[in-house]
Amino acid sequence: MENHNLVELHREDADSQYSVGDIFLGKVTKVLPGLNAAFVNVGKKKAGFLHYSDLGPQLQTFKSMVLAAKDGAGGALMETLEILPDIYKGGQMGEVLRKNDLLLMQVLKEPISTKGPRMTSEITLAGRFIVLLPFGSGVTISKKIKDNTERERLTEHIGAVIPRNFGIIVRTAAENQEAAVIQTDVGDVLEKWKLVCDGVKGVEAPAKLLSEVDKVTGLLRDLVNETFHKVVVNDGVVAEDLKKYLSKNASGKEGIVEHYKQKVSIFENYSVNRQIKTLFGKTVNLPNGSYLVIEHTEAMAVVDVNSGHKMSSQSANQDENALRVNLHAAAEIARQVRLRDIGGIIIIDFIDMRNGDLRNKLHQQMRSNMANDRAKHTILPLTKFGLMQITRQRIKPVLDIDTAELCPSCNGTGTISAPVLVVDNIERNVSYLLGDLNYDRLTIHTHPFVEAYLKHGIPSRLWRWIFRFKKRIEVMAKEPLALTEFQLFDGSGEQIMIE
Repeated sequence: MENHNLVELHREDADSQYSVGDIFLGKVTKVLPGLNAAFVNVGKKKAGFLHYSDLGPQLQTFKSMVLAAKDGAGGALMETLEILPDIYKGGQMGEVLRKNDLLLMQVLKEPISTKGPRMTSEITLAGRFIVLLPFGSGVTISKKIKDNTERERLTEHIGAVIPRNFGIIVRTAAENQEAAVIQTDVGDVLEKWKLVCDGVKGVEAPAKLLSEVDKVTGLLRDLVNETFHKVVVNDGVVAEDLKKYLSKNASGKEGIVEHYKQKVSIFENYSVNRQIKTLFGKTVNLPNGSYLVIEHTEAMAVVDVNSGHKMSSQSANQDENALRVNLHAAAEIARQVRLRDIGGIIIIDFIDMRNGDLRNKLHQQMRSNMANDRAKHTILPLTKFGLMQITRQRIKPVLDIDTAELCPSCNGTGTISAPVLVVDNIERNVSYLLGDLNYDRLTIHTHPFVEAYLKHGIPSRLWRWIFRFKKRIEVMAKEPLALTEFQLFDGSGEQIMIE
């Protein structure tokens, strides 16, 4: 969560067969010359897909390592292994792989739809501060580390501890870290590589050799920095594990882990459930009265921006009104893309703006909104028809959560929108009628449960509205109304019809 707003939601199934980063010893089952790719058996229902571009230049060295490990030759870290020439970038799969070849492979993308996992033979092992590249060379510093003196310091320290036949990428989190801390991280990742090498000796393909760290630890490794001030966990064992991990990898940060013990659900207490219900439907309402419609197809995701019938006419300039709505939408779209982890091609239909400068402003704002997105992405300028095209790295299926609930009025024979949204809908209409249209009095008829909710507490939601608008507002329970229905009446008792 950022500023109390949910921006990322991760879910891990207990029986998940693949995680990005898992390493397998696989066997080639079929070479596909037309696709310049191969299918690889990794011991699961769906065969892995390996394209030539994902082989990595050190393919022959990795194949040699597997054979050497099978024969019991070579050190555990393979430092004595001879580095073979790189394969040709523009080559053909049939020139370097044959059926039944054994390969070390890593999951690059989880299975999506009917496709199996996408694999790579270019193995990388991630730590807190570095990424280890077996049979790579040299030290590469993260581009996000801008200070030249710091870059030189890190290059010097890493260069002094890097083993033979390995390359290292220094992650952004390593900036200003002590050399001893980074060296410990290098040692830990080398131990992982030792497990892989030992695993090759003792198993028959196909087999999993190394699992990526669990979801929680992986998130801490990739996300936690000096801006994090709290990690709340509702499981005592997990909380202790995280404290130990942070104590070892981010000394001084272990104190931010808090074991949540209250009776109220952790997601309820931090309004996570409410935000999930609000944000994961097909339609996403925005505070200014506009809304988004998000649709998914096999090839792409499509987002339609709608101004809604309550768009305030604060300016007579149509383009400025459109820009105001589009900027609100752009902020929410950037959040939705991260939240749902939408990947591939994303097409956004913004409200048309004739002014080219305003279109450029929207483009720049969208780039700024997505600056914190960890997935690789490209944002193209708007077309003259108001369409924006975004490509975003897809490494797992889109997170899809069904926000519909069984209807309490029909005993489960149909579904309705989540009841938690009815109060938001009432509040938007109250704000529009009393604020924008300047009604002097309002009566709301609603379901008894909703009436009780609006009047509950000190101050209640109803009294907060009265204090805010300084006008008379009444809420009355009406039995015939369903849980999600409400009616609005003016001072003379006439019903106000809003589309």
